[in-house]
Amino acid sequence: MGLTSQISGMRVRLRLTLLYGGLFLLSGAVLLTITYLLVAHSGPNVAMSAQSTTPSGGQSVSIFLGETLPAGVQLSEAQRRVVEAFQEQARQQRAELMHQLLVQSGVALAIMAVVAVVLGRLVAGRVLRPLQTMTATIQRISARNVHERLAVTGPRDELKRLADTVDGLLGRLESALDSHKRFVANAAHELRTPLTLEHALLEETVLDPDATVEEFRAQFEELMVVSEQQARLLESLLVLATSERGLDRRESVDLSGVAGDVLRAAGPRARRQDLTVAAEVEPTRVTGDPALVGRLVANLVDNAMSYNVPDGRVEVATGTDGVRCFLSVTNTGPPVPPEMVDQLLSPFQRLDRTADDGHHGLGLSIVRSIAAAHSADLTVRARPGGGLAIKVLFPAEERRLNDAG
Repeated sequence: MGLTSQISGMRVRLRLTLLYGGLFLLSGAVLLTITYLLVAHSGPNVAMSAQSTTPSGGQSVSIFLGETLPAGVQLSEAQRRVVEAFQEQARQQRAELMHQLLVQSGVALAIMAVVAVVLGRLVAGRVLRPLQTMTATIQRISARNVHERLAVTGPRDELKRLADTVDGLLGRLESALDSHKRFVANAAHELRTPLTLEHALLEETVLDPDATVEEFRAQFEELMVVSEQQARLLESLLVLATSERGLDRRESVDLSGVAGDVLRAAGPRARRQDLTVAAEVEPTRVTGDPALVGRLVANLVDNAMSYNVPDGRVEVATGTDGVRCFLSVTNTGPPVPPEMVDQLLSPFQRLDRTADDGHHGLGLSIVRSIAAAHSADLTVRARPGGGLAIKVLFPAEERRLNDAG
């Protein structure tokens, strides 16, 4: 791993070096080309003159060295040959000067290209040094020391933002690992309890030589109850894992119809517990997994009935809040400390951990996971008189938005 990353780092440094050197070479070549063209076109039409005095009459003779003569100037044949000779010599000197300029510019460009490559390598190394440090630190981080952070200091530039992003990711990963460890520990504890009870019941039955058929039947009935509790626990764990993985299917779900079905199924239980169920179900549809939406509604209603008081009340409502659909479930019940509300949304958390009522504290945690999988907002509030007020606000259904538009 370290050798591979080192080779990759060298390749990046080489690419940056070549990039810096290539850009300098290209810009230098363009600059020299522009300079050469400017010099080459700077003086062809400039006429130079030289004056001399003739021995006979003391007259001055102008010799024009440029490519053009002033208007009205008349030259004899001898003067024209002299001017042409001087002009040819000037052109040769100019061509030689331009050749020297081109050669010397090329030599200077080659020298500066080498210098640019060396400087580019140094700059690339300096730029990549913080990345190499962060890479080495990340490679040292594992599940045992996930609490470590990059903690890069300096100006708020791109590298600092990258390091802060990685630190945030490590923080979320640490929280997820801690939650996973707690979940595994709690699941092991919840599964150990019924297994221990099963073993005790079987051992008591086997070791009793005077056990009758009725006693065997009673023990087996208790074993069936414990087995059903284990089945519900495993099913809840499976639903929780499925909802946390995300949605495998999305379709339009009649939320009001699902709530109505759940309330009809819970009617006999409500009558046994002397609970008053008030339903205000307005037609509304959401987009999601029908099975998970049904489990969300069922868990909320089950929780509202399980943690209630004699002659208590359960209120269920569905409807729309603007363009978003909502489901609200409110119940009477024992007082819930406000600081306990967030804990109740975690797996295996309930107000009374010693209660042996067949509940494992997974209902609300499953609701939270299903709501998160549907990108819904979950609000849980402790009521002043006891019980909870829970509201799930689903995203607007895409088809309804398109119809409205």
